[in-house]
Amino acid sequence: MSAHVVVVGSGIAGLTAALHAADAGCRVTLVTKDVLEHANTRFAQGGIAGVMFADDRAEDHMRDTLAAGAGLSDPAAVRVLVEEGPARIRELVALGVAFDRGADGEWVKGLEAAHSYPRILHAGGDATGTAIEKALVARLRASVRNSDRSGDLPTDLRVIEHAFLVDLVMAGGRVAGVDLLVGEAPGRAGERERIEADAVVLATGGAGQLYAHTTNPPVATGDGIAAALRAGAAVSDLEFMQFHPTVLPGDEAFLVSEAVRGEGATLIDDTGRRFALDAHPDGELAPRDVVARAIAEQMERQGGRPVRLDATHLRANAEETAAFLARRFPTIDAAVRARGLDWAREPIPVVPAAHYLMGGIVTDLAGRASLPGLYAVGEVACTGVHGANRLASNSLLEGAVFGARTGDVVAADAASGIWPAPPAAPVVEDRPATLPDPGGPAFSRGALQHLLWEDAGLARDADGLAHAASVLAGWRAQPRDPRTEAELEDENLLLVAERLVAAALARRGSVGAHYRRDAVAVLEGAA
Repeated sequence: MSAHVVVVGSGIAGLTAALHAADAGCRVTLVTKDVLEHANTRFAQGGIAGVMFADDRAEDHMRDTLAAGAGLSDPAAVRVLVEEGPARIRELVALGVAFDRGADGEWVKGLEAAHSYPRILHAGGDATGTAIEKALVARLRASVRNSDRSGDLPTDLRVIEHAFLVDLVMAGGRVAGVDLLVGEAPGRAGERERIEADAVVLATGGAGQLYAHTTNPPVATGDGIAAALRAGAAVSDLEFMQFHPTVLPGDEAFLVSEAVRGEGATLIDDTGRRFALDAHPDGELAPRDVVARAIAEQMERQGGRPVRLDATHLRANAEETAAFLARRFPTIDAAVRARGLDWAREPIPVVPAAHYLMGGIVTDLAGRASLPGLYAVGEVACTGVHGANRLASNSLLEGAVFGARTGDVVAADAASGIWPAPPAAPVVEDRPATLPDPGGPAFSRGALQHLLWEDAGLARDADGLAHAASVLAGWRAQPRDPRTEAELEDENLLLVAERLVAAALARRGSVGAHYRRDAVAVLEGAA
């Protein structure tokens, strides 16, 4: 009988893993927290990086990725990413993703921060993630329909929407399924359901909801990482949260793609001065951590007011600029104008926000975690590709490359019954136990997000991190009986926050996205 694989998550990583596992002969159950289409992938504006042009080289893409990772990327993982990336992009094209083409019929090249070559492909200008998500979902739904027709396909592919991952099921020292909360909706309680499986692939995304300001959708509550931690899986690099530099402020933060700066938009302060060059010779196209900190520091100098992104000079006059922005960035243009701003004529306010978690569940190069039967792909995983700072537009590529790798091997792994040597568990410095703060604020998700933003955000120090650890310990010590999806999410956020703060305390030097104000003289790449 074919192996049964549960895939949790419906972004590019989960969908790719599910499709490849089904093609390999597995019975696949894909469960997703919302509807199938509502994954983080659809919010990705910037594009997908890959060596798709004759005058680009995999070695250059690898060098750029390693440089952005600040010495902490795994070269073997990066080589897999850049060498297998083009095949995965062509696979997306075959599925119907229409990457933008110029008048000559050739793909349009896009440049983004820290790339030495304009190797970014976009679809719909700034709707690349949406285009990829739609194509993968269409392929999956077609497979589901076909698998329902007796004898049409050897695969059995099932989708369960509105299914929240409560925990992993363990049996005999291996992961043997998932416990779910299914069908919760306003006015209706969800039902618990256990699905047994030969293997579980976690593709649950990141944990941006740890922070008061984030580009992530509400579903990004660290569920997969928390479930893996409770089961005893190794995690690493949780201190490396990337903050996107340019987000429209407001109740609903809206990301303004790095590609806007790639087209020549600049960052200016209250006086109109272009300040990013003070922080790095590449200015607005420096690595994301550098640009985000430069913005935060400038905001502090000007009383907390946002800096401005100036795209008014991208064409000869305002009319031509407006036409260009509407054509090149239709989604961003609509969002900017919906806020009453005319970015063809005036610079727009931008601030940093939590964006992407570089750390996660430790895996090998086929997505295998440290627990037999458990795999992780995409943002929930720590493959070693991103190191201390992700290179722009490598996230969609990682999901496609490692999703395919995992889907391809899971059937053979389940059939063999032999689990390869697990990835090495990270070495974390022992630290004294944190005492709960009895006088800390009452727990709420908002209080947690404010705490992380203030004490474990763009810039950290020992005092702030120790304070955060103490407050988190106090909250974690309080008795709770979570039953609803929101309550279970809160438990997951608390657990991941505790581990993130502990990792940030342990890494005393500054590197990549982890910036310590109190850093001692530590060589880049050292702990």
